[in-house]
Amino acid sequence: MQIITQETAGPGLYEITGKVQRHLQNGSGLLTLFIRHTSASLVIQENADPEVQSDLKNFFDRLVPDANHPSMAYLTHTYEGPDDMPAHIKAALLPTSLSLPVDRGKLALGTWQGIYVMEHRSRPHRREIAMQFSSSQ
Repeated sequence: MQIITQETAGPGLYEITGKVQRHLQNGSGLLTLFIRHTSASLVIQENADPEVQSDLKNFFDRLVPDANHPSMAYLTHTYEGPDDMPAHIKAALLPTSLSLPVDRGKLALGTWQGIYVMEHRSRPHRREIAMQFSSSQ
């Protein structure tokens, strides 16, 4: 197993495709990625138009607003800030692990696909992603 890290500066999508690819060895098989946090997610998304990432962030912010929004008055876990419990909800809705095929040492992603850490918290964080490669040979 290997660990890669991603610094975040607040909510949004941070592409890690290149970091992941650099850690792959030759061979074919299945790569599993797992984010070791409960307030961030991993997603595969379009990497050509940055509007896709901002639209996704804005959608999830509307779907699960901060705890100080009137629609979230039912939340009780608020002592870590108004973004904390909503971040946990978003991480429960979105994947925290991904399985990716690897072909001869290369990620078998589609033309416009990239791997992203989706940060749900308002302040900067250092996120850890565990990588486990299982060879098919």
